[in-house]
Amino acid sequence: MTVDDTYPRLVGDIGGTNARLAWVKGAGCAPEGVRTYACAHYPSLADVIRAYLNEQGHRSPPWAAIGIANPVVGDWVQMTNHHWAFSIEGMRHSLGLKRLLVLNDFTALAMSLPSLGGADIRQVGPGHAVAKAPRALLGAGTGLGVSGLLSSDSGRLVPVNGEGGHVTLAATNDREAELLAWLRRRFGHVSAERALSGPGLVNLHDALREIDGLAPSGHTPAEVTEAALSGREARAEEALNLFCSFLGNVAGNLALTLGARGGVYIGGGIVPRLGDWFDRSPFRARFEDKGRFRAYLSDIPTLVVQAPYPALLGAARALDELI
Repeated sequence: MTVDDTYPRLVGDIGGTNARLAWVKGAGCAPEGVRTYACAHYPSLADVIRAYLNEQGHRSPPWAAIGIANPVVGDWVQMTNHHWAFSIEGMRHSLGLKRLLVLNDFTALAMSLPSLGGADIRQVGPGHAVAKAPRALLGAGTGLGVSGLLSSDSGRLVPVNGEGGHVTLAATNDREAELLAWLRRRFGHVSAERALSGPGLVNLHDALREIDGLAPSGHTPAEVTEAALSGREARAEEALNLFCSFLGNVAGNLALTLGARGGVYIGGGIVPRLGDWFDRSPFRARFEDKGRFRAYLSDIPTLVVQAPYPALLGAARALDELI
C-alpha cells in the first residue's frame, strides 16, 4: 500500500458533549468540511460517522483516526462522560475501513502541538521554550484532559497517554481547604476534574454559596462564567478565580513531573474563551508557586491553544506518526 492509497481520510474529535468530524483529501492537506454533532442526538459514534459521510456525499475512506474523551486501553471503549461504548475492530469492520486509529482526545491534541504557531497560541506570562524538551498539555471542558509530547532520538513524536485529570486535587490555603472538604463530602475522592471542568466550575460556585450560607444558584457553567466576567456576582467571580488557581497548581505539578521545558499548553473549551481575563487571573502566579522550584517554573512558557480545531490536526498527524 502506498501513501496515496491511504487517502482520503476521516478524522474526528469526540467529547462528552459534541462530536467533530472532518475530511483530509490528501497528504499535506488540512482537515476540511468540519461538522459538529451533538452526541446526545445519536445512539452511537458509528451513527454519527455515517451521518457525516452521507451529509458530505463521501464513501467510507481507507483510513480514519478518532480522538475520544476517554482512556483507550485495548479494543473496547466505554466513554466516561457519555453512554457510547464500542469495539474498535467492530466499528472498523462495520464502517468498511482498512485502518481505524482510536486514541485519547488529549493524545490527539498533543500531536497537534508542533503544527501550532502564530495566532493558534497565546503566551501567558514569561518563559522561553527549550527545543526538543518535553511539552505538557492540559485543558478543561466537559472533563479535564491531560497529556504531553516527547521527542525520540530519531525525531519521532511520542505522546504521553494518561488520565491525569483524575489525580487528587490539593489545597494551598484555608479557603481552598473548605472547598475541598465540601467536595469530599459530595464525591468522596476529589479529583482535579471535580473542579477543573464545566461541571467542576459549577461545583466550585455551589460550594462557595453553601459555605457562605446561600442556596445553590442552579447556574450552568456558561452562566457562572458570564456572571464572573461581567463582575455582577461575587461568588461566581471567586469561583472562576479559584478555577484558574487550581488549574495553575495542577499545571505546575505537571510541568515538574514531565520536566516540560518545551512549554505547558492549555487547551479545552473553557480557558480559550476567557480571553485576556485569564491572563490577569491567578493562574500564572499559582503555576510558579512551587517553593524552591519557582525559578525553574518561571522559565517555562504557558500557552493557551486558540486554534479552532487542533485535535483534528493531531488526529490526522497521528495516522502517520503512530504505527
